[in-house]
Amino acid sequence: MKVRDFIFFGCLFTVPSFVYGACSVANLTRCLDSVCAINVGANPAARCQYCGSASAGEPSKSTTMKSISAGTSAKYTISDKELKKAPSDPGERYVWGTKLCLQKVSGCTPDDVSDNYDSLIEQSCKAAGISAEFEKLAEKANEQKTSSSCSSEISACVINAKRCTANYRKCESDSEFDKYFSECSVASVGCDEYLKDIRAQLISSRDTSIANADKLLQTIIASYKSAREQKLATAQSSCKNNKAKLDCVQRVCQTNMRNKCEVGFEYESTLAEQLCKFYDTACERLK
Repeated sequence: MKVRDFIFFGCLFTVPSFVYGACSVANLTRCLDSVCAINVGANPAARCQYCGSASAGEPSKSTTMKSISAGTSAKYTISDKELKKAPSDPGERYVWGTKLCLQKVSGCTPDDVSDNYDSLIEQSCKAAGISAEFEKLAEKANEQKTSSSCSSEISACVINAKRCTANYRKCESDSEFDKYFSECSVASVGCDEYLKDIRAQLISSRDTSIANADKLLQTIIASYKSAREQKLATAQSSCKNNKAKLDCVQRVCQTNMRNKCEVGFEYESTLAEQLCKFYDTACERLK
């Protein structure tokens, strides 16, 4: 782990070492240890936990705010009172401690801290198992996957709603498909040897999906055409022998006329025929 080289810029004001004389690395280390190496004898990971990485875990709750530099002049150490103001975040604590120690130990610069103390933090992080964890993650990223796992992973990525979609609506052209397939291939580490076959499988699925979508559309169009033709045939049939109009007159007589258009009430029949006259026009147009 490399501790941040850039964190000092903008937050520290330092003077070149030649103004003060040579930096005492021993005193600088004592000062930084009073911030970052509390009880390091009992806890080898202390420097990493206090001033390195949050991944190293938190220092033991039983750890007291006591510097390992017991007996050393307070001139070069941070007091317990000052430590109560130290940030809990390792990176922020590192910056905070560096700023105070550069004030206490004359002649030193941020480069002196980076050149001499970063390696101690790195050793501490190795003791905390951080390096081992990174190695495991790297091994996992590079391990060879199976053809099946790669196919599932890349397929799920390609048909995501933000890419091709499940019905490949956004990937009908090869250029669009290749763009998304390339993105998903890069994201799927360890699948290089299977990419050619996976692409061929997905292309086949895309073509089938698009073809089926076209067939479904044609089926829908055909069903509407059939329904329309059936209605026309039924309407034309009802117009033969004036059947539709006669049925209309009979229905109006039975439903709307008081005397049901019976003999003697011919005016009701005449009125019903006038109400159903629109069938004459409709049937004429259907011929």
